[in-house]
Amino acid sequence: MSENYSTSDFQEVIEIVEKFSLEDREILLDILKKRLSQERRRQLEKEIAEVRQDYQKGKVMFGTVDGFLAALDKD
Repeated sequence: MSENYSTSDFQEVIEIVEKFSLEDREILLDILKKRLSQERRRQLEKEIAEVRQDYQKGKVMFGTVDGFLAALDKD
């Protein structure tokens, strides 16, 4: 849960939503799912952009797990 909201705030929202009709709750759920999906997509796009930048800067290496473990043992 976000640190901006308390448990009582969250509980209050749940209680308000429970007063909605079944149809309205289904619509709200659909809206929330779509918004979460959009937010996840934006986060993934951001992470991909960061990895691409790291790759361009030479900070990303490719190889096998065995090669990675061997490199760790060398240090």
